Amino acid sequence: MPTSNLATPETKWLDLAASLAAQAAEAILAIRARGFETRRKPDSSVVTEADDEAERIIVAGLRGSSPYPVVAEEEIAAGHRPAAADCYWLVDPLDGTRDFAARLDSYCVNIGLVRDGAPVLGAVALPATGEIFTGLAGAGAWKLDEQGTRPIRARLPPPEGLAVLASRRMQEDARLHAALAGRKVASVTHLGSATKLCRIAEGTADFYARFGRTMEWDTAGPQAVLEAAGGSLRRLDGGTLAYGKPGWANPGFIARGLPDPA
Repeated sequence: MPTSNLATPETKWLDLAASLAAQAAEAILAIRARGFETRRKPDSSVVTEADDEAERIIVAGLRGSSPYPVVAEEEIAAGHRPAAADCYWLVDPLDGTRDFAARLDSYCVNIGLVRDGAPVLGAVALPATGEIFTGLAGAGAWKLDEQGTRPIRARLPPPEGLAVLASRRMQEDARLHAALAGRKVASVTHLGSATKLCRIAEGTADFYARFGRTMEWDTAGPQAVLEAAGGSLRRLDGGTLAYGKPGWANPGFIARGLPDPA
């Protein structure tokens, strides 16, 4: 599944990630169509057969074709501890499992490649809408859907104000209001999963603040897409979100499109 006409050493990894994300998306939709059970992991988060099958497809494909180690959410939850490496894959086979289990459509498949502590490429599949977003540092970002593949670019905030995306749990969170202080806001839409970063990358939204914990596999692929499209993802204090942290947990962050003149 070529995502661009580039011919760089990283292109084959980007195409591999996109292909595996698409295969995982198909498996997720098949499981959703026939029904599934939801169970709880030790940390009380939910997981389904779709998470397991999508991860199996992605991990097998990456390990069969790439020399880089793989860090995958469900393997970590099961106690697998990969060795540290300068370059590695991060896999969230079904980001937004809670929404998936609730029959909502804002869930996605995230695959990212990290090198020297930063995500350098990513592929994000949105099974419910049939979209696949890809990004490669220094080369650009693309969207693949029923209309074909085309470049995408984050936008400048429009004159009418920011289109803000927020997690469903933040509908009355004072921290979001504080983060937006002094900025003109046109709309606030509550949406699950890393779909939010893809919408900023394609220029249909402008701002997303995350105050709670996420994990590196939640953000690596989507962050690579967003930054390749010209957007940014920074810690709440403005610093760089580093990867390869002990325990894989992220602090809060803010994602934006092109620089906000405000």
